[in-house]
Amino acid sequence: LGSLDPIKVLVTGAAGQIAYSLLYSIANGDVFGKDQPIILVLLDIPPMLPVLDGVVMELQDCALPLLREVIPTDKVEVGFKDLDAAILVGSMPRKEGMERKDLLKANVAIFKTQGAALDKYAKKTVKVLVVGNPANTNCLIAAKSAPSIPKENFSCLTRLDHNRARSQVAMRVGVPSDCVKDVVIWGNHSSTQYPDVHHAKVQMQGKEVPVFDAVKDDAWLKGDFITTVQQRGAAVIKARKLSSAMSAAKAICDHMRDIWFGTPEGEFISMGIYSSGNSYGVPDDLIFSFPLTIKNKTWKIVDGLEINDFSRGKMDATAAELVEERDTAISFLSV
Repeated sequence: LGSLDPIKVLVTGAAGQIAYSLLYSIANGDVFGKDQPIILVLLDIPPMLPVLDGVVMELQDCALPLLREVIPTDKVEVGFKDLDAAILVGSMPRKEGMERKDLLKANVAIFKTQGAALDKYAKKTVKVLVVGNPANTNCLIAAKSAPSIPKENFSCLTRLDHNRARSQVAMRVGVPSDCVKDVVIWGNHSSTQYPDVHHAKVQMQGKEVPVFDAVKDDAWLKGDFITTVQQRGAAVIKARKLSSAMSAAKAICDHMRDIWFGTPEGEFISMGIYSSGNSYGVPDDLIFSFPLTIKNKTWKIVDGLEINDFSRGKMDATAAELVEERDTAISFLSV
């Protein structure tokens, strides 16, 4: 220890429940490496500062050797200064009876501010992960509000959906989840997302088998499997009376670790990234989830996957939703 300079990592919404499941893993070295010292910056809104103080006390009480400093704040000029990584968890949640466009309007204001703060205060190399929903569009607004930071540095979380899809297949076939690889989440982190297993493989009896051959139930794979993954967040809320926190935190760790250290050889993952110039006919200027590989902190879309008519229809539907969200959000940007 001590050979590496500390990196500065921001978590917003830091007094919330996803952050509570996330902060230990980051401070313990599970994300950025076991020899990488960390300065953790915790940003939340003023009413949450007393709660945040409690979180800071707990982080201190964990006595973690990599955690060099914890900075709790409600000020963007403190929160966004000299960042190496920003995990934007905080957003305006949807209240009952709230129109989607009202939700978008509230979040545009938040992510416009945070994008501008990244632009002004953070390192130009900062890697930004947007978790707060609607994550794809919030990420797009943040990226557009930070013109001096490359669009490639922004991503949104669809790894939770990716992990959900992997796990559903694994349970169905009766193998550990790491025996399933190359599932794809296309599109929006919403109920229109398309979990695609046409290219996925299952490790069984020492050989790789296509998912459709391993599961042997096309009706399930094209029906209940897809809706289960699409609706999983709602199912967790219904059961727990709170949204996914533990699994979201784990997905955030997976996502950031892959950005930092690259994806496993011969495997791809899903991440919402800037769509311009893709080869899959997805409209430009969206944050859209694609299959990716990552090397040297740079992502590359996995090209050449065959898209059948079933997949095309699902991809077009989620793209249409994102175009509509984007256009609504951008109409609020100038306000």
